[in-house]
Amino acid sequence: MDAAHCPSGFDRVINSINNLLLLVLGLAWIILLSVPVLVRAARYDTSMRTKKLRSNSHSQLGSVKSLANKIIKQLNRLVPLSVRRVVSGLANRRRKKILNQVAEAELPVTIDLLTVAISAGCTPYLAVESAARWAPARMTAQLNEVRRACSLGWGFSRALNDWAQEVPPVKGLVEALLASEQTGAPVLEALARLATEERATARRKAETQARTVPVRLLFPLIFLVLPAFGLLTVVPALLAGLTHT
Repeated sequence: MDAAHCPSGFDRVINSINNLLLLVLGLAWIILLSVPVLVRAARYDTSMRTKKLRSNSHSQLGSVKSLANKIIKQLNRLVPLSVRRVVSGLANRRRKKILNQVAEAELPVTIDLLTVAISAGCTPYLAVESAARWAPARMTAQLNEVRRACSLGWGFSRALNDWAQEVPPVKGLVEALLASEQTGAPVLEALARLATEERATARRKAETQARTVPVRLLFPLIFLVLPAFGLLTVVPALLAGLTHT
């Protein structure tokens, strides 16, 4: 065989790399095509076993609950009280932060509902009662808590103050409702202004969060996309260039 037609070492390396890439792509396609079949088979198997498990589900649930209680008791013995307090405090802080964020997002719609109810002739309490039927989910739960507190004998002002202490974003709304409830002052203009301010605040926060997206994309871009691009394009080109030199 002529020496010019004999494959060099670099050619063999390039061929092996190409074969490896083809093998990886083939395996990836096989996995992608087999995943729906496996998922459907797992669902079918689960649905067939459901009837058998229903008979002893209550006993298994009781055993799981007893095991969970035992694990919790052991953790309470092992973990110091100070650590548990710190963990519970962090969890409560996280829960309050999420609650405040949801309240800020749902507050403009709730203010609009209260404005419509008050403009129709409702008192602040009746406006809260009407808004609780049509407000977003989280705000509906909070308005129902205010109604429940009033039904238990609390005054409307006290229930609103407790709501404002628990959820600080609604403080402006509570102040406007209390002013109308206690003095009879018109509250429609205050609610309209408050809704505009809340929408502007939500828009500014959304823009600020959108500006942080490029910064958060730097890590996957630098450490994942660029190395993959180099391995698939630059390295084969360099190896091909070295074979011809």
